[in-house]
Amino acid sequence: MFGDRLKMLRSARKWTQEEVAKKLEISRGTYAHYEINKRQPDFETLKKLSNLYEVTIDYLLTGEDQQGATDEMWKEILDPQKQLFFKDLMDAPEEKIAELIKIWDIIKERDKK
Repeated sequence: MFGDRLKMLRSARKWTQEEVAKKLEISRGTYAHYEINKRQPDFETLKKLSNLYEVTIDYLLTGEDQQGATDEMWKEILDPQKQLFFKDLMDAPEEKIAELIKIWDIIKERDKK
């Protein structure tokens, strides 16, 4: 998991949570929540973490080092509004999802014209 990777990377450097938090300019509590998977950092903090630990954002989030993923892609995926939308979508009943797909198809068709 994400938090486990952060803890492993921090421990390998023999840094405390306080030291990492200072480097990231966040509170120790916020960083601690990342390590225990209670909170997810925003894109800018993920970028700082990847630079600090000299790993890719892909590695931090997935545990794999994908070379094809760009910062722009992750910025889009991690956009708070999109995350909220997809969270709501995942919790929606099937008939609402089907309705949304129909609406999306109408929008796509309209934009082709």
